[in-house]
Amino acid sequence: MPQSAILVTDPSSAPLSGDLSFTPSCHGLLDLVLAVGDGRSDQGRDHPVAVVLALVAAATVAGLKGYTAISGRVADVPTDVLDSLYLRAEARPAGRPSRSTLWRVCTDTDGDVLDTVIAEWTTTRHAGSDTPSQVRLDGKTVRGSAATGGEQLHLIAALTGAPGPDPTAVIIAQTPTDGAKTREPEAARALLETLDLRDVTVTADALHTVKATADLIHQQGGHFVLPVKQNRAALFDSLDALPWAATPIGHESTETGHGRTTRRTIRVLPAPPGLRFPHVKQVWLIERYVTTSDGKQSAIAQLGITSHPAETAGPAAIAAFNRGQWAIETLHFIRDTCYREDQSRIRTRSGPRVLASLRNLAINALRLAGRTDITEATRWAGRDMTRPFTILGLTR
Repeated sequence: MPQSAILVTDPSSAPLSGDLSFTPSCHGLLDLVLAVGDGRSDQGRDHPVAVVLALVAAATVAGLKGYTAISGRVADVPTDVLDSLYLRAEARPAGRPSRSTLWRVCTDTDGDVLDTVIAEWTTTRHAGSDTPSQVRLDGKTVRGSAATGGEQLHLIAALTGAPGPDPTAVIIAQTPTDGAKTREPEAARALLETLDLRDVTVTADALHTVKATADLIHQQGGHFVLPVKQNRAALFDSLDALPWAATPIGHESTETGHGRTTRRTIRVLPAPPGLRFPHVKQVWLIERYVTTSDGKQSAIAQLGITSHPAETAGPAAIAAFNRGQWAIETLHFIRDTCYREDQSRIRTRSGPRVLASLRNLAINALRLAGRTDITEATRWAGRDMTRPFTILGLTR
């Protein structure tokens, strides 16, 4: 089975260890970033794009957010680390790039190429397992990326990891949706076409429960587990009419934490004849009951479909895939809370997308280094000027 949803081109690359007490054997990030351009002429250019992006990436691993803060961090990078980056980029050491240089490179960098580079770097280091992987799709609006009345940047990303709420899952692809959330399904299909989906299960929110997406996943050898809501009224009504009350619970789980107890149940039925949606083998109903410490109770139900036959995914597996979708929401929460992404006022050209991509890279790198507590991990990384470069494999 594939180790991830993108073909791994360097299976010998090992994941980074949590204590970083080693010398990385692969220095591929700088080599990959050499392919990224920013539209500037090479003639007379003192600070190569690859070096500038490496410095910004390292500052982002340390939790820095804006150009001013990043330039302050760059000013303190040890000279030997800085000179090594320039020499390996086949450039003469030229001191430290100014804030204006950092801004110019980030606002003119080709975001598509940068996201491709980040995906390649991540997937060559992402440790796989014998368990089929799960790809979660979700979109996020970078709310501060446009002036009042302007079009905000909206990105859709693919997160891969083990099924279920995997805290080590990493972003392996990202693409813009040309501003509108309603364009997510089309952008998602373009993104999925770049991935190896063989034996991979794709999950997403109900916006992506569309026939074209299901067809694409099936054609590429993958499976889907998708919720069904009233935005697909006919499909929803067909599922809602099934004899759920007479269907036994196939799996249930209970967990306690954060001042509440949550009980989840799932009932699964074979796909009914004539269901007007392709490739569906099973349908499901998940119910969640929440009791808070003060005795208040709430309940919510969700209907859904999957292309998995019963022999490859029973009720427990379907429930795990469904819960795993929340892992990408957690990633967006980290970008908003740790990096204050929605409060950022970076708006010029490709700047918002480039910094969002470098935040994905930073989170991926920290998770691959064995850290899942990202906010504290950025503090840990920031306490040593060379540690972020080590985490990214940029030191010799």
